[in-house]
Amino acid sequence: MPPGRKITKEDVINAAVELVRRRGTKAITARNIAAELKCSTQPVFSQFATMDELYFEVIKKADAICFRYISQEIDRGKYPAYKASGMAYIRFAKEEKQLFKLLYMRDRTNENVTFDSQLDGKMETIVQNNTGLDKETAKLFHLEMWAFVHGIASMFATDFVNFQIDLVSRMLTDIYQGLRKQYGMEG
Repeated sequence: MPPGRKITKEDVINAAVELVRRRGTKAITARNIAAELKCSTQPVFSQFATMDELYFEVIKKADAICFRYISQEIDRGKYPAYKASGMAYIRFAKEEKQLFKLLYMRDRTNENVTFDSQLDGKMETIVQNNTGLDKETAKLFHLEMWAFVHGIASMFATDFVNFQIDLVSRMLTDIYQGLRKQYGMEG
């Protein structure tokens, strides 16, 4: 009898990500992953000491997928980089609802993170460079912009809205221009 296929750590992670995509985070169980891989649960437990360890790897993989959305949108060049990142974040929420929920709509009660640590310093730098605002003001500008973008993304992820992408683009431009005006950067 030929030896069975070797299940790798990456195989287990990919199977778990696919389960999340289709059924949400509650689907991340050893039994479900084994069924996805058409194997016993033994390979799952041989690759990960705990399900929490696997869960963390699924989060990292989902984050990489989200980052790929943002990078690709920026590379397309249809929008300025800052707007492209917001548009991609919203598209990710629309197209990868369950992965978005895993990353941005999960309970953080027992996680050792603060809101400030989650803000993207790179985006704040882009704001600062494009607006001439000082670092703290750019941080606030980005926070306000991100709260708006996250709100739209969350509405897409929960099927609350299904705006056309052109409307989303216009809304982001309107908010960006409104914030520029608020911060005395008219023109």
